[in-house]
Amino acid sequence: MSPFELRASAGLAGLYALRMLGMFLVLPVFALYASQLPGGDNHALVGMALGAYGLTQALLQLPLGMLSDHIGRKPVIYAGLALLAVGSVVAACAQDLLWITIGRAMQGAGAISAAITALLADLTREENRTKAMAMVGGSIGLTFAVSLVAAPALAASIGLSGIFWLTAALAVAAIFGVWQIIPDPSRSRFHSDAEANPKRLGAVLRDPQLLRLNYGVFALHAAQMALFVTLPLALVNSAGLASGEHWKVYLPVMAIGFVLMVPAVIVAETRNKLKPVFIGAVALMLLAQLGMAAQFDTLTRILVWLGVYFIAFNILEATQPSLISKIAPADAKGTAMGVYNTTQSLGFFVGSVAGGWLYHQGGVLPVHLFCAALIGLWLLVTLGLRPPLPVRTMMYHIDDMSTEAAADLARRLSLLPGVKEAVVIAAEGVAYLKVLREGWDEAGAQALLAEQAA
Repeated sequence: MSPFELRASAGLAGLYALRMLGMFLVLPVFALYASQLPGGDNHALVGMALGAYGLTQALLQLPLGMLSDHIGRKPVIYAGLALLAVGSVVAACAQDLLWITIGRAMQGAGAISAAITALLADLTREENRTKAMAMVGGSIGLTFAVSLVAAPALAASIGLSGIFWLTAALAVAAIFGVWQIIPDPSRSRFHSDAEANPKRLGAVLRDPQLLRLNYGVFALHAAQMALFVTLPLALVNSAGLASGEHWKVYLPVMAIGFVLMVPAVIVAETRNKLKPVFIGAVALMLLAQLGMAAQFDTLTRILVWLGVYFIAFNILEATQPSLISKIAPADAKGTAMGVYNTTQSLGFFVGSVAGGWLYHQGGVLPVHLFCAALIGLWLLVTLGLRPPLPVRTMMYHIDDMSTEAAADLARRLSLLPGVKEAVVIAAEGVAYLKVLREGWDEAGAQALLAEQAA
């Protein structure tokens, strides 16, 4: 990657992580601190306040990404960060759960994830885009881990309102960073690998393999949010652990989950065992949910079942995007990821609301049974997942050509050994290839592309 691309990728990865910080920092502490506000004894309202972020994000994520195609990436990003800042201030000043809910909804309405991804595509060459997207994905995972560990001590020091003030300050700083650090693209255009195409939405929504993965990310994050409605309370009431010390639980279980995730993902990708590893992780997640339902009343049991949970969670978080990339049509990857991310946000909302309502009605057990039901259905759905081919996506820049010439080039590329799918989009100036990880004719593809450029 060039210095220009590194600067753009690092800056946008940090910006994307900040976007998620608004949810992650409050996740491990919200249920505890919200209970101190008027209405906080009604956990259904607590769940609604926590999940409001996910609802508005789900509703606006794709539309704002499409809007950025028409009015520019940075105007949408500036507006989204401004909403994040204003929503954080509203939540910080709130005296009851209603105004926190309004503030959280405003935070989520600044749904700039799709616009950030589109800007990243504008600022990187095709051959380096996968690396840039990996930087973004890594920043999200790191933000989640850091937030779980840092939030309890941070909340004990500055309170829930202090976390919202901090989020507002970071959003304002991010606006300055977008202005001063993130380069302006020399040319902005649509990218099928990074953006949702309304014309491809129907095909993506009808694809049974992608529907399985979309339900999976919904179930995973709905169960996650429901868990965090009850987990902070369980650590205080059952484990006798002060809120500021909850990091002592989160740090080891997150570390164990990460260490054991790495070899599982390596085996899945290098030995073409993605489906078995994926199903195994879903089954492990179901075991964790059933274990929490049966035994979640002492510190030791909480540590054990959270350890199992985070092993499964980290494997699933790492492998699901890879499955989307392998299964989605080459010219609809951005659309598939857009639907996937939207479904994830819906999971945030539904899990929070359902978890809060169930806890209010019957305590911890109904919440964990709800989570187990979600994951159990996911396991059944995943059994029908078609094993993906061991492919990767290659992208190449092409010079201007007619639609007919692009179709002919795609046909010739698709005939090369090891090429499973080839799409050439003249309007985007790019050729998308899905190729086998080993044994594909890369030299032949480069020769065809050079012939076209001559």
